[in-house]
Amino acid sequence: MTRYGFVLDQRKCIGCHACTVACKAENNVPVGSFRTWVKYVEKGEFPNARRHFAVLRCNHCDNPPCVAICPTSALFKRDDGIVDFDRDRCVGCRACMQACPYDALYADGNNLNTAAKCNFCAPRLENSMLPSCQTTCPVQAVTSGDMDDPASDVAQLVARESTMVRKPDKGTGPQVFYVGADDSTLNPGMTRQSGSYLWADLRPDGVLPAMTSSLNGANGGAPLTVYDVPHQTHWGVTVSALLWTKSVAAGAMMAAAIILGLGFSEDLDLFGSAASAVGLLFMAFTGTLLISHLGRPERFMAILLKPNFSSWLVKGSYVLMTFGAFCVVWLVLGLSDSLIAMRAVSWAVAATGAMAAGYSALLFGQAKARDLWLGALVFPHLLVQAVLAGTSALLLAGLAIGSGQEDTDLLVKILAGVVSVHGVFVLSEAFLARHGGDAAKAARHMVSGSRRYLFWVGAIAGGVIAPIALLVLHLNVESNMNGLWAAAAALALVGLFIYENIWLEAGQSVPLS
Repeated sequence: MTRYGFVLDQRKCIGCHACTVACKAENNVPVGSFRTWVKYVEKGEFPNARRHFAVLRCNHCDNPPCVAICPTSALFKRDDGIVDFDRDRCVGCRACMQACPYDALYADGNNLNTAAKCNFCAPRLENSMLPSCQTTCPVQAVTSGDMDDPASDVAQLVARESTMVRKPDKGTGPQVFYVGADDSTLNPGMTRQSGSYLWADLRPDGVLPAMTSSLNGANGGAPLTVYDVPHQTHWGVTVSALLWTKSVAAGAMMAAAIILGLGFSEDLDLFGSAASAVGLLFMAFTGTLLISHLGRPERFMAILLKPNFSSWLVKGSYVLMTFGAFCVVWLVLGLSDSLIAMRAVSWAVAATGAMAAGYSALLFGQAKARDLWLGALVFPHLLVQAVLAGTSALLLAGLAIGSGQEDTDLLVKILAGVVSVHGVFVLSEAFLARHGGDAAKAARHMVSGSRRYLFWVGAIAGGVIAPIALLVLHLNVESNMNGLWAAAAALALVGLFIYENIWLEAGQSVPLS
């Protein structure tokens, strides 16, 4: 069976960018995006300084994480080992860009922001031609061919020379092999940024330089990246808002179902009709944000009609639809005052709410490029966040409909507990959880990087300490001061959104290439 791969001989590479230009011309790659590029790293001190080059691109992995996470199979592995893409199936969710540990994918502005990458010049191969980068290289530093054919040049090079691959610990089985490459060119964590490149200042909208300086410290002796290409943050505030609205919807239903199911209350106005209204409203917000996040929102139905069931974007969509159906059932039963029926289905409602809140952890687990998102604490923390958000929303809904003091005090106690647990999770993620070097760097970005003030003031002081203080004060004063717990609920919701936004950004703060 054919299995195509590359060998890049960095002993020969002169850093001329001929491969980059040829690739752009062959594939109509837009300005600012790259399928293959050359990175320059300088090491040492005069007179013993040296510049090292590395040609970076898609690794056409044996086990490509981009294929597993793509919800519509727009990315697929061919029988010959090439990882190719079909822009007509792509919905523009950019999940593949979070899954690729090699930063090889980009949103193609020439094709309405669908995903694109090196596809091994597959149309050329099908016409018995070599990839354009190989034919253009003036020093023959690029070799391609069938890795399973012992007689091929590429297989003989791998057998004869000492080779390296990028990030073997990710288990992707990369099929791009490097000869004579310096470690610092393949491991971005080993280098530092100066704030400018050889021929230009860094782009003002690029997030990498400021983050890199805070992550790598002031080690002046570290290798210096002197030429690279822009690297974008693919998931921003829309995804953070989506996580937050989903937490509110799932948490409100979970809390209501458990409270009614265990017999802690019989208030069907608050824990029936109001809870389901909150769930349905915030599910509508979640769906709207999910669709608006897509580069091709008009193709949203392809996730359901052309699904790749290995992707948790697909599984999560079905989970959300099931949860939405239970919200409707809960609303109908609440309006019918059917307490017995509601208790009968309460555990199914709570279970689907938990899956709606927690499936994102499994999606983050498919984002192999982002070590911070791969921790064992993500799933339980998402459940805690959902209960926090849902309980806060129920308290505010209860204030609006005039719920009883007993139910309010119950929710206040629950909120005080989950905010405390949330605070423990946040600090554990920031200081104790270590899933690898990049996760530690991402965590440091949260607590001491460019968003450190927002983290400590907004997420910790405003989102944890202040709500706990207000809730404890409410429970220990004799007068009924609704303003205390209402302020605590609002602060908890705002603090949770701030934390989710910082956590999502921090996961993307560590350079991949």
